Amino acid sequence: MSTPVIIPSVGESITSGVLSAWHKKDGDQVAVGDLLFTLDTDKVSSEITASEPGILRTKVPEGADVKIGQIVAEIDTAPPTSAKVEPKSTSEVANDTSPLTPAEIIVPKSAEPEAPSSATPISLSTKHAPSLEGRITRRKLSPLRRKIALQLVSAQQNAAILTTFNECDMSSVMGLRKEVQESFQTKYGVKLGFMSFFIKAVVEALIAVPNINSQIEGDELIENHYYDIGVAVGTEKGLMVPVLRNCDKQSLPELEKQLAEFAIKARDGKIGLSDLQGGCFTISNGGVYGSLLSTPILNPPQSGILGMHKIQDRPVAIDGKIAIRPMMYLALSYDHRVVDGKEAVAFLIKVKESIENPVKFFLH
Repeated sequence: MSTPVIIPSVGESITSGVLSAWHKKDGDQVAVGDLLFTLDTDKVSSEITASEPGILRTKVPEGADVKIGQIVAEIDTAPPTSAKVEPKSTSEVANDTSPLTPAEIIVPKSAEPEAPSSATPISLSTKHAPSLEGRITRRKLSPLRRKIALQLVSAQQNAAILTTFNECDMSSVMGLRKEVQESFQTKYGVKLGFMSFFIKAVVEALIAVPNINSQIEGDELIENHYYDIGVAVGTEKGLMVPVLRNCDKQSLPELEKQLAEFAIKARDGKIGLSDLQGGCFTISNGGVYGSLLSTPILNPPQSGILGMHKIQDRPVAIDGKIAIRPMMYLALSYDHRVVDGKEAVAFLIKVKESIENPVKFFLH
């Protein structure tokens, strides 16, 4: 008796994926709950486990495109049996008329094929052709990478993307973090990072410039009255943007706890489809990779994305004097069909003011 292993439904809009890895081999003994394979789709990765104990019989190889509902393996749940094979007697062997296998056929020397004549022409057409063996690796794009590619191209083709820049002095927020870090971590069980400050700063800027919290749908403009902020996270499988809900109602500790949970999910490949849906604005922190300045691409159908960058000591003029301060460049890419340049500049100035006066977020 065998139980089929079927590609399960992992989301309403997902109809196919790639079986990216078998974690058990064909013929392996598996137990209930054992990890069988990983399914990659254009939105999430899912780990599929065994529902029955038995021997795994795979039907598709790693890297195969599969459909939802497709049978990709069977688990043989029947107990193993061992049949004793009796050796044949001499008379049985003599009377055995079963066909011989190729290995049992003895070819007389006279019947062996002759060696090729020295006059046989030799093709020289590929003598000097370069070999690519070992010089390249060719593999299919993962569903997630294909989705990312389509999404980014769609953003470039369907929106009027423009980027404006500013910079902020990180002295105050860095000093505040250093001052309260120990007590914050003791009280809340998480570290106080920069991202929670920027999320709160973005919320205040969206409230001040509501046009950026809107999107075009056909010939209509949809205005959002909520503040679900996506935070771009780089993973081994590609870029993902989990969404923190109702950020206007969340405190710094609550935001940091959600960010820590997403970091663990991303590391373990556990980010689900529901974690990625929605969102009215995105923050991308290229600074963690050392980026000094960039122009982030919109996350459709959103109308704005904020790019954070590396904190770098730079000379700045303060009250007529040169001082060295930890500075960060900020970049706002926006859909110019929805947002005017004046509004984009006002948004970045509001973010800058909030980051340079971070104490108010604790007072809230």
